[in-house]
Amino acid sequence: MFDWSQIDTVLLDMDGTLLDLHFDNHFWRQHVPVRFAAQQGISEDEARERLYRRYQDIQGTLEWYCVDHWSRELGLDIALLKEEVDHLIAVHPHVTDFLEALARAGKQRVLVTNAHQKSLQLKMRKTRLDGQLDRVICAHDLGRPKEHDDFWWRLHDEVAFDPARTLFVDDSLPVLHSARRHGIAFLLAILLPDTRQAERQVDEFPSVRDFAAVLPGLRAAFGDSR
Repeated sequence: MFDWSQIDTVLLDMDGTLLDLHFDNHFWRQHVPVRFAAQQGISEDEARERLYRRYQDIQGTLEWYCVDHWSRELGLDIALLKEEVDHLIAVHPHVTDFLEALARAGKQRVLVTNAHQKSLQLKMRKTRLDGQLDRVICAHDLGRPKEHDDFWWRLHDEVAFDPARTLFVDDSLPVLHSARRHGIAFLLAILLPDTRQAERQVDEFPSVRDFAAVLPGLRAAFGDSR
């Protein structure tokens, strides 16, 4: 799929790419509406309707991803509510094998996520994936979400990478388009971000169901027999 000799850095999304998006979908679509309904004394259907409107209003902004924003807006301890269902946090199949193969191939492995720092800390604590990454970059620390063109310029201040020799993997098409505008040469979309939902069809970018599709080529390129 890729000429790995042309790639030095691999930028990786977290939710939906390295981790199963089922946790986040369940949290925002099921768990938060239940707690919000109880707090407001309304039905779960009404709570869900109110919340979905608010979600849509700020989707794609840093506030949408911000735990503190939603705690203030909803009067709920969002960080604590996430811990109530943290048993649903799961690493996608073949992710650890892929990260290990990248390390053996000498590739720089950088997590770039829009997730809020509190969400990021919870997920790294549960999965220990930070031990298999060279850098972890949170968009909230840079002040722009990945959808925003400025994010990529600010990322250069934190990580040394050449867009022409970089692979970026994400499940979000708007984010992939943003990376393309920045000139990142190699782009890959994930077709099954939530393992409880149907596989998507993506035409704009090279795409895979999971990392099993790229492992053989990566290993073969560097004589890795594992």
